[in-house]
Amino acid sequence: MTSSVQLSPLDLGNHTVQTPVVLSPMAGVTNWPFRMLCREFGPDGLYVAEMITARALVARNPKALRLCQFDPSEKYRSLQLYGVNPSIVEQAARIVVDENMADHIDLNFGCPVPKVTRKGGGSALPWKNDLFRDVLHKVVSVASPAGIPVTAKIRVGIDDDHTTFHDAAMIAQEEGCKAVTLHARTTAQYYGGHSEWEKISALVEELDIPVIGNGDIWTAEDAVEMVRETGCAGVAIGRGCQGRPWLFGDIANAFAGSSERINPTLGQVGDIIVRHAQLLTAFYEGDEMMAVHDLRKHVAWYLKGFPVGGGTRAAFMKCESVADVEAEVAKFDREVEFPMAIADKPRGRVRFAKKVHLPYGWLDSRAMTHEEREDMFADDPMDASY
Repeated sequence: MTSSVQLSPLDLGNHTVQTPVVLSPMAGVTNWPFRMLCREFGPDGLYVAEMITARALVARNPKALRLCQFDPSEKYRSLQLYGVNPSIVEQAARIVVDENMADHIDLNFGCPVPKVTRKGGGSALPWKNDLFRDVLHKVVSVASPAGIPVTAKIRVGIDDDHTTFHDAAMIAQEEGCKAVTLHARTTAQYYGGHSEWEKISALVEELDIPVIGNGDIWTAEDAVEMVRETGCAGVAIGRGCQGRPWLFGDIANAFAGSSERINPTLGQVGDIIVRHAQLLTAFYEGDEMMAVHDLRKHVAWYLKGFPVGGGTRAAFMKCESVADVEAEVAKFDREVEFPMAIADKPRGRVRFAKKVHLPYGWLDSRAMTHEEREDMFADDPMDASY
């Protein structure tokens, strides 16, 4: 099936994203080795590094600095920052600008993970309109004079009774963001159920800046359908590409009007696994053990649906070197075809959150008093851990 749906180029500051297909930042996933694999299959899109905690960057945490690395082939370096304290996020943005770390800054207001929201961060933060505006204003004020565009990633809200996306998107536009990405779920929905694409449509109608849609894109056809239904300017891919970096190639073909799809055999997937291990070794500066340990979660995704058996999966979990990985891949039956039965099925986390974790009294007001800010930030320990 071909598509008549087209995506127009997206202007982000001094750079034009020719095909606005976005690799969403995912913690522990979108370091430069995985971004490289996605880019090699995909279009001239936007491939965003995994979330960097502003406080950790300010404290020069070694892991944070490693996550800020880009491969020389990445001509447009896209970095996502997360923080709650506006002054700390501002300092982190200043480091990014002064040290020429990135060409684009995305701000994370979409993370639903309890350890983030219980501090008022991620998808909890837009509930406080003034705090949300303050973070955006400070980062845009630092980044804009340097020609670095700022975008914001948001969710629909905390739950169905506490939605924030209308206000948050408008504030982002007013404060100079170049685009907004909406993950069309609430915090309470976590990654469960189906995202509410009609919320994306609503923002497209309301805003003058581009809206990028996110949520439940498992196939190229899903990406085309999201654009068709919502009119969004681009699509962001998260869990759908876990273990399937070639999904970006499928999406590129779909928007080019081609019905060609990439359905790799088990042998071809094995080749990608080995290449991923090699790239991770470079990322970890030659430490093969760290590389193959990082690879483990990816292997589980790569092999999903293939009839390889529990023994094979367990063997990969015991690998300690690239040679070990190569030895296991060599045992594959290279001609086994990709399991199309799971091609359009959800991947990664799909559960609902049992409870939304928020700071005490967070929902009592849409604004923060001076005293509340003092309580939250004045005696703020420099916790720069990951």
